[in-house]
Amino acid sequence: MDEVDIRELGRGDDPADLLVLLRRLRPVMSEELFDELVTDGYEQGLRYLVAYSGAGRPLAAAGYRRLVTSRGRVLFVDDLVTDEAARSRGVGARLLAELQTLARGTGCDRLELDSGVANAAAHRFYFRHRLDVAAFHFAGPVG
Repeated sequence: MDEVDIRELGRGDDPADLLVLLRRLRPVMSEELFDELVTDGYEQGLRYLVAYSGAGRPLAAAGYRRLVTSRGRVLFVDDLVTDEAARSRGVGARLLAELQTLARGTGCDRLELDSGVANAAAHRFYFRHRLDVAAFHFAGPVG
């Protein structure tokens, strides 16, 4: 695997690299929603890790937040995406390992994430990294 630098985006960092990666996972993400993610989401505890190549190219990203739930303290991963060109090179595994380290270091009991039901490649990745299907996530519009 090539050199990879994983760092958390701070409030003052330019999030343009993050938008490029998130659109690979959520192609219809508008700039308005993205702006809300990096502003309002930050106020709600949402943080992003981005993995960069040695040349500074964004390879993968993870959005996460720490929550206290009825299941205990959870590091919840909102988004985990790896650029197609960087897949199967260990970048996603490194990012997931960094999230596990963050979870342990902040007293979390669990790491949790949602994955779209049709995303079989991601499911294989999660199973390989010892994550289990623990629940169904139901969603619907308000109103």
